[in-house]
Amino acid sequence: MSIWIRVGDFVANVASSALTSIVEAVRTAFEGDPETRRRVSFSIAMIALSAKMAKADGVVTRNEVEAFQQIFSIPESEREHVARLYNLAKQDTAGYETYAAQMATLCGSGDPNCKCLEDILDGLFHIAKADDYVHERELAFLTRVGEIFGFDEAHFQAIAARHVHLGDADPYVVLGLPRSASFEEARRRYRQLAAENHPDRLAARGVPREFLAIANDRIAAINGAWEKIEKELKAA
Repeated sequence: MSIWIRVGDFVANVASSALTSIVEAVRTAFEGDPETRRRVSFSIAMIALSAKMAKADGVVTRNEVEAFQQIFSIPESEREHVARLYNLAKQDTAGYETYAAQMATLCGSGDPNCKCLEDILDGLFHIAKADDYVHERELAFLTRVGEIFGFDEAHFQAIAARHVHLGDADPYVVLGLPRSASFEEARRRYRQLAAENHPDRLAARGVPREFLAIANDRIAAINGAWEKIEKELKAA
């Protein structure tokens, strides 16, 4: 069964208009099926955070809507339910920090090494940069979400660098490398990240296959960073 049919079922059948209640209903309903629970919870809370972030700069542009649709490959039959879920999140009195805290439990204990949480931030950055510019209020939103997820500054900067130009050190930040790294160290790190972030790995950790745009964006950034570093170190 499509993950979106599962999501639609909860939107249609849960009486409460509070999205936090829907997320908790998902957790209860799939208590004996942690993989499905994680996938449905991820989808619902990701939509919620996307909706909250869309309000961060006060404007929802067509480009942001298209970026959202790139991440969420939603069947036509389920779009009404997803739209309702998105609107519920925008109208819900609970703040985005509530949803971020719920997402931080996906790995069990807010583990800052949880790749699922990194997937979420990548998706949010993908939407935020849709207009070729991340608004300062959006960046503040994303920074706070990263803090709630337990990312330290270096980890957050490595994620941000895949989407926002940070200067001359950009490729090194993307790969999490010091400027003093040798060619072998850089190549080893690149191969590790390429293996860890292959699109097939997302499905293995509970991210719906509909989110392949996140993985494709990440791999493109990692490959691009390595190409620059490889050229620089070989020239040196």
